Amino acid sequence: MLTKRIIPCLDVKLDQEGGTVVKGVEFKDLNKAGDPVELAKKYNKQGADEIVFLDITASSEGRENMKEVIRETSDQVFIPFTVGGGISSIEDIKKTLRAGSDKVSINTAAVENPELINKASEIFGSQCIVVAIDAKRRKEEEKDKEIVELEDGTKGWYEIAIYGGKKYTGKDAIKWAKKAEEMGAGEILLTSIDRDGTKQGYDNSLTSRISEEVNIPVIASGGAGKPEHIYEGFTKGKADACLAASIFHYDEYSIPELKRYLEKKGINVRY
Repeated sequence: MLTKRIIPCLDVKLDQEGGTVVKGVEFKDLNKAGDPVELAKKYNKQGADEIVFLDITASSEGRENMKEVIRETSDQVFIPFTVGGGISSIEDIKKTLRAGSDKVSINTAAVENPELINKASEIFGSQCIVVAIDAKRRKEEEKDKEIVELEDGTKGWYEIAIYGGKKYTGKDAIKWAKKAEEMGAGEILLTSIDRDGTKQGYDNSLTSRISEEVNIPVIASGGAGKPEHIYEGFTKGKADACLAASIFHYDEYSIPELKRYLEKKGINVRY
C-alpha cells in the first residue's frame, strides 16, 4: 500500500511584515495565523511529509510571488516544498525553483494558458508541476458539465475559480483535471471553496470523482477540522494526500498525533 501524505499549507499574504500566514473561510475574512518561516520550521520538525506555500494574493494583485520569504522558508524545510501563487510563465517557474521550491503549483495561468502546463512539464519534468484547482459546488445540472452525485443524494457540478477565488470561469473542474493530466501535470491540488476553513470535512464527492478520473496523485484540500476528516479524505475521498491548515496552525492537533490516529485506523503513513 502506498504511503499517504500529510501536508500543512501556508496561505501567505503580503503585508508590511513581508509575508504572514492567514486563514479564512471560503477564501474570505482572512485572519493572521503566524509567520511562514516559523510555521515551516515547526512542521518540518513534527514530521510533515511536505509543505505547500501559497501566495494567495499574488495573481489577483498582478505581482510576482514573495521570493525572499520563499527563500527563507525553504531554508527551514528539508522535505518536499511546493510553492504556488503569481506563477504565470516559464521564467516565473524557474525563479521560484531557484528560490528553493521543489515543485510549483499553477492555477490561474494554467486555466488561461493550458499550454503552460505542457511546456513546463517538458522543461522541468511533470513531477515538478502541480495544477491547483479551486472548485465551487453548483447545485443545478447542466448538460455540458460532469454531473456528480452529492452526499445528500442530489446532483450538481463543480465550477473552477481563478485569481484566488475572485473570478469564476464557467469551466468544469472534473473535465479540467483530466485535461491538466493530459497536458503533463504531475499532481492535482484540489480545493473545495465551499469547505475551505469550515472544518466540516473535505468535499469527498468531488475528491473521489477526480481521484477516479485521473491517474496522477490528488491532494484533498479545504475543510479539515479533525483527524476523522483526514481519514475520510483518504478513504471516502480516495485522495493520495490530505492538506490542512487551521488544525495545525492553531495547535488543535499535531502531525505526530494525527499520524498515530491514522495508523491505528489502517492508513499507511510515514514517520
